[in-house]
Amino acid sequence: MARRTTHRSSKGTKLYAVRDKEGKFKDIQTYKRAHGMDIKRKAKDEMPAAKKAKKAKKAKKAKKAKKRK
Repeated sequence: MARRTTHRSSKGTKLYAVRDKEGKFKDIQTYKRAHGMDIKRKAKDEMPAAKKAKKAKKAKKAKKAKKRK
């Protein structure tokens, strides 16, 4: 992931800025929007654990449904 630096807009909103190799701005996003996407995205290291947890949750739900019958 590219390194981001924080800035403030003229209205005081926190911003993230990504620069290219030449130092020019490549992308500017609001901190709120960028942070939200970071939270939604899963890291590669977290994927096996997330799959395992999802599978366990699904099995627990199935067991609970079977018990109701």
